[in-house]
Amino acid sequence: MSENNTTKPVNNSEIPSDWVMKKLGTLVDIFSGVSPSLFNLNVFGKYPYLKVEDLNNCEKYQNESREYSDDEKYLVPKNSVIFPKRGAAILNNKVRINSVKVQMDSNLMAVYPKTSNLTCEYLYYRITFEQLHKIADTSTIPQINNKHIIPYSFPLPPLPEQKAIAACLSIWDDAINKTNQLIAQKEQGKKWLMQMLLTGKKRVKGFEGEWNEIKMSDIFERVIRKNLEGNTTVVTISAQRGFVSQTDFFNKLIASEITENYFLVEKGEFCYNKSYSNGYPWGATKRLKDFEKAVVTTLYICFAIKDTNKSDGEFFEQYFEANILDKGLTQIAHEGGRAHGLLNVTPFDFFSLKINIPDKEEQTAIAQVLQTADKEIQLLNSKLKKLKEEKKGLMQVLLTGRKRLKID
Repeated sequence: MSENNTTKPVNNSEIPSDWVMKKLGTLVDIFSGVSPSLFNLNVFGKYPYLKVEDLNNCEKYQNESREYSDDEKYLVPKNSVIFPKRGAAILNNKVRINSVKVQMDSNLMAVYPKTSNLTCEYLYYRITFEQLHKIADTSTIPQINNKHIIPYSFPLPPLPEQKAIAACLSIWDDAINKTNQLIAQKEQGKKWLMQMLLTGKKRVKGFEGEWNEIKMSDIFERVIRKNLEGNTTVVTISAQRGFVSQTDFFNKLIASEITENYFLVEKGEFCYNKSYSNGYPWGATKRLKDFEKAVVTTLYICFAIKDTNKSDGEFFEQYFEANILDKGLTQIAHEGGRAHGLLNVTPFDFFSLKINIPDKEEQTAIAQVLQTADKEIQLLNSKLKKLKEEKKGLMQVLLTGRKRLKID
């Protein structure tokens, strides 16, 4: 395939002369999912039984699920295009191709090309490009039904061009998929390194000395400075993202307009958020890095290193991220303590926790190894972002006919 730029660019109301506008209902058979109560579901089986959350385990081809059945009913043909039919999942535009026969629950639907003039791959890219929320009725709860699918019109290129467009975009999909897999491998490798290096099970070359068991209070001092200077950088601790501006995290400011009684945290200091979340069952401890100063709720336990000549902040950033404190937190969280989503951990008990750590020189060496792993992951994430942007740009020109592919 080679690119042919002789076609005149088109706007949204124009299509190339050899493309035709078609109603989706004339091109596809429509399948709706059914209740799981109609199946004998197990961990293993012949056919994946798909739910909306199963769409999270892939980017394009869906061939796995968390539940399976051997029932020979309500089967969706292989190479159908599957997507959510109701709720907020529509807004996330999760569109997949089933690479095996599947069954679906009632929150999913599928369309299958019933004519040889439409390929499954092109249909997948077309629906992804159109975006589900534009097809759906979003007046109340977002939903897609047959009445939305059947009359929906879109431009259809000749079959050879459909195949060429899909083949071109698949190159980027393959690169995105491989990069995702590499990121997952690197992240898993880093988790292993953290568990080995931060517990002393594996030592950095050149270090052999014994580690010391000490209390958190031996290294850290609590930060309780109030926001008397009127700082307006109010942040929330996200387990996945660290310190995030409240306006970015909640799309609005949650804190009171008067924040002088909130804690003022300075760059390099730590905060423990007692709220449990996915992957952080005993809360998350994060280090302030992206702001010089920030304002946080007094529900957080905030603290700073007493003597930076004896303790490495980068080491403890990695140490807390590895959830090594969890074992101790399970012992100090009082019974019935998950009130309002918060663990009942007092500052006194928190700073009484015992930790086992090396001297500062080994702390720094460990931090450098883990930071190298972080940089590798960051580079891969940057590459992934660029690939997705390139694919988005390609879809914009190829699926509108603004650029044409020469068919060999």
